Amino acid sequence: MNKAKVFSKVLKNFIIVTICCAFVLLSAGGGNVKAPAPEKSVGTAADPRDTEASVLVPEAPGTETLGNEKVVIDISNVAQGYVSVHYAGDNDRVKLQVSCDGGEKYTYNLQKGTVDVFPLTQGNGTYWFGVFENTQGDSYHKLYSGEKAVTLENEFLPFLYPNQYVDFTPGSAAVAQGEKLAKEATDDLELVEKVYNYVVENVSYDYEKADNVENGYLPDVDETLQTKKGICFDYAALMTTMLRSQRIPTRLVIGYVGDLYHAWISVYIEGQGWIDNIIYFDGTQWTRMDPTLASTSGQAKEYTGDGNEYHEMYTY
Repeated sequence: MNKAKVFSKVLKNFIIVTICCAFVLLSAGGGNVKAPAPEKSVGTAADPRDTEASVLVPEAPGTETLGNEKVVIDISNVAQGYVSVHYAGDNDRVKLQVSCDGGEKYTYNLQKGTVDVFPLTQGNGTYWFGVFENTQGDSYHKLYSGEKAVTLENEFLPFLYPNQYVDFTPGSAAVAQGEKLAKEATDDLELVEKVYNYVVENVSYDYEKADNVENGYLPDVDETLQTKKGICFDYAALMTTMLRSQRIPTRLVIGYVGDLYHAWISVYIEGQGWIDNIIYFDGTQWTRMDPTLASTSGQAKEYTGDGNEYHEMYTY
């Protein structure tokens, strides 16, 4: 088989999930031990990849912070790609906004009395953090704002750690299931395919949940694994958990495909780059599209159609 055919065959195994459903996405954070970036372990049949789970656990040591008496933004580990935020006030509706170098503002819900973890997915730069308390209706007043210059130790770290959207620990059942699937895979591409196949064959789309999802809904990956039911957010979070815990950088992406609100995932394959938009949910079933390769600036991308209908808004 010539190289072009081999490359084409390999590309058809890149799995990216586009999950179609409308849902309200407002909160983020979660988890609490600083760890170095895991080494990539792409293997071959003769030299298989490391299949042991590797979970990077966020922490909030408090060695460097921003904030006041009501809110503490722990910026001790920004080089690892995340911040931890603790709101100690008594307001039930509190928002965190995050932006980098004046770019897109990410808005999250803060949970009272908990330590929330938020990924710094916009790369290196000066991050601005604003915390707002609800006054009445949809009105908020600023409780605190501050800035921190960030230089990531590794550009993939924000897509390897857990956060509230993708909340898992070393003891999560989803991590154990990912490790089990990894034992059957010889390389990252095969593992991504096995994770995709496992989830779509074992988890049913929950139409009732999609129609009635509540404001601020957050997925529970172990619950999805146990009940074998879920919506777009659940599918994406479960797959992201399995892949991140196997050292495969994975983005959970929120945006639109045409007029529909979606969540999908993108994976990074060493030597190929970020791969997008192969798999989508058409409202009835999950479908693997015939991939069309488009290579730009060293990145290989897969598109559904010509890719023009995909509009990424936020990445977690």
